[in-house]
Amino acid sequence: MADSLLREKVRAQAEDRPGVYRWLGPGGRILYVGKSVRLKTRLLSYFREETGKTARLVAEAEDVTWDWKPNEFAALIREMRLIRAWQPEYNVQHKRDRRYGFIRITREPAPRLVPVSRVHNDGASYYGPFAQTGWLARAVHDLSLATGLRDCPAHTPIHFGDQLEIFSGGRVPRCIRADTGTCLAPCAGRCTTAEYDRRLRLVRSFLEARSRAPLAELADSVKQAADDLRFEYAATIRDRMETLEKLWSHLSGFRGQVENLNLVYPVSGYEGDDRIYLIRRGRPCTDLPWPKSDRARRRANEVVEEVFQPVPADRDGRLEADAAAEVLLTVSWFNRHPRERERAMGPERWLGGG
Repeated sequence: MADSLLREKVRAQAEDRPGVYRWLGPGGRILYVGKSVRLKTRLLSYFREETGKTARLVAEAEDVTWDWKPNEFAALIREMRLIRAWQPEYNVQHKRDRRYGFIRITREPAPRLVPVSRVHNDGASYYGPFAQTGWLARAVHDLSLATGLRDCPAHTPIHFGDQLEIFSGGRVPRCIRADTGTCLAPCAGRCTTAEYDRRLRLVRSFLEARSRAPLAELADSVKQAADDLRFEYAATIRDRMETLEKLWSHLSGFRGQVENLNLVYPVSGYEGDDRIYLIRRGRPCTDLPWPKSDRARRRANEVVEEVFQPVPADRDGRLEADAAAEVLLTVSWFNRHPRERERAMGPERWLGGG
């Protein structure tokens, strides 16, 4: 469709109301996704550009489509989800998580800690997100050293001490960490499955900001090293503690921020389409029309109770795939719109009559 035809389509069919739009290329391929609170005005602005990226986008586009949304917050969430789902070539925001890192606990007989840049639906546990990821690999390494979890390659054979084996012949550790006391050495049968799992639970509690046990153990090691006049070793442990203190500070701070984002968020909508958004741990879960009758209010209360059911303690710090991006977006939204945060309320207050 020529530029002039696209312009006429926008003029004739679009309105100045919140929405999400898509520029489509050959074969319906999504080139770009955007949002605006005044969609018609925003789309018409594209046709005024004569050079640069915007002009190239319009020249390549064969169609433009849009969906109406009741408010800017809804448009923002929809825009992000479409961008992450389709990865349009002209989009930059939300396309990749380059600025953030995560800690992954692998799904292996003897799980490892691995710094990663994306969260996947692979059954592993993820913790984060972490900004300024240059220090994250060091933190993961130091946490593995402090807790005895292995950091060897995934293909390393694992032989726990409680495994029944014939003609094992005594296994030799595959790296020096076993001899330095910083690895449980499941590769050589130097720990049982239960012993490794116990240390893994300690790590999970730390990453969920529920226990400082690894730091307490390091503090004991520093004291013992100083008592033994092993001052160089004590300094090494102190450096490790500093790294893990930074990690703990981030984990506990972000946990607190996210836990404060269990919200029922009422938002006025276009032409009276008022909504309530249910945000659990920073992630928008669902939305409902603003209840205008006792029956609708009771139904809304049922949904609120369902969404905000307690999460088992051993899962409340983990991230599902793509949850991190939505949490970050919600945090950013309320940071930029503090008055909107004041309008939101906890589920208990809503259920108490709001």
